[in-house]
Amino acid sequence: MPVQWAGLSPELLLTVDRDSGDRLCAQLERQLRDAIRTGRLQAGERLPSSRELARVLGLSRGLVQDCYAQLQAEGYLVTRVGSATRVAECAQVPESPAPPPPDPRSRLIADFRHGVPDLTSFPLNDWLWATREAARTMPTSELDYGDPRGSSALREVVAGYLRRVRGAAADPARTVVCSGYAQGLQLALRSLARVGVRVVAYEDPGGPDTATAAAEAAGLTAVPVPVDELGVDVRALDATGARAVIVSPAHQWPTGVVLAPDRRHALIDWAGRRDAYVIEDDYDAEFRYDREPVGTLQGLAADRVISIGTVSKSLAPALRLGWLLCPPALATPLTDLKRIADRGSPTLDQLALARLIESGRYDRHLRHMRTVYATRRTALLAALAQHAPPVRLSGLAAGFHAVAHLPHDTDEQTVVRQSRTRGVALYGMSTCRTSGSPHPPQLVLGFGNVTERAIGEGIAAVADLLCGEG
Repeated sequence: MPVQWAGLSPELLLTVDRDSGDRLCAQLERQLRDAIRTGRLQAGERLPSSRELARVLGLSRGLVQDCYAQLQAEGYLVTRVGSATRVAECAQVPESPAPPPPDPRSRLIADFRHGVPDLTSFPLNDWLWATREAARTMPTSELDYGDPRGSSALREVVAGYLRRVRGAAADPARTVVCSGYAQGLQLALRSLARVGVRVVAYEDPGGPDTATAAAEAAGLTAVPVPVDELGVDVRALDATGARAVIVSPAHQWPTGVVLAPDRRHALIDWAGRRDAYVIEDDYDAEFRYDREPVGTLQGLAADRVISIGTVSKSLAPALRLGWLLCPPALATPLTDLKRIADRGSPTLDQLALARLIESGRYDRHLRHMRTVYATRRTALLAALAQHAPPVRLSGLAAGFHAVAHLPHDTDEQTVVRQSRTRGVALYGMSTCRTSGSPHPPQLVLGFGNVTERAIGEGIAAVADLLCGEG
């Protein structure tokens, strides 16, 4: 379907060469034919009025009308009384590429995709209010490029929020606003490369593709470090020779374990002893259920930890807003890299987020979402207990995903594949392991963006597969 351009007369790039010797009307006809044949102008698309096109090109209106009449006679254009001149539906244009196949998730009973919050619960009215308030009250100077670290208003609010809620040693002067976790990780790794780091470790299981790609882009080598029931293995980390490590200590991705107190202190000791840095992915610590809150690692060693936080899980990934808490030695390199990358994140969105947080509406949203996710967590436990009791869940203390431990002789990849034929999307732990091994067989079940009803129906539909009976 063509774009329906609003306004009195849409602009159209056409040129005429008065020194070419070709008639001006012929030049105009040829360019319009080519634009239609190549698909630059699509069937049903509106052309400028003859009066406006004549004015723009410095031609007589009669010449443009003659051009339109000729192309109408050839079947390229249609004109109706009281309506604009448009490209004819039957005009000869190249076949459009086949439409993309429908998203298979649209036909699913349940999609247990992890890492996605409840998109239907995005506080749209609050966000619109915050955006209007930010636009209404901001000085015109905020429309300039500004500080590459981000709006001072948001940095002040975020620093205060993280000190209050996450126990962070947050300083607005060393806070850099970024476009989500992906950019935050890139900035962190590139800044580490500038100070001589050559090898960065990452948790295994974790996000091997993300860590490896980000490290390679920064000119670093990425190496895996195992995770057990206490979190990242610091002794194994020490043996790698790495001078940086990416960890998710509050709720390890994807196992869900919490970094044990002894390990937290051992990790800080390792960083000091090796002149190393820890990149803390503080991705979903706002959502906890039956455990005491866990503070940030950055609060224990602000000079050794780069903490990355975003609103991708708390609000929506589409906002592309996050922040880095920078060690003093890396604050300037990180700011310089942010300036080079994009000169700063969109200011109006930053000011809207600042208003949302300081107004208390952000906290209210988080309280609501804790209730929503807790209800879905209970629904998942109940569905498995009813339909697939041999399956054990772990990693449920926080966040909105869990790990399902399948019977030891189950083929994880077969379960994932066959579940799709039943309208249920499941995701194996093997994709989170550096080796890609499907052993032990486990699933990472996201319940953030799936309703309680869908959880129950989805688990019931694949229960025999989960129990190794399919």
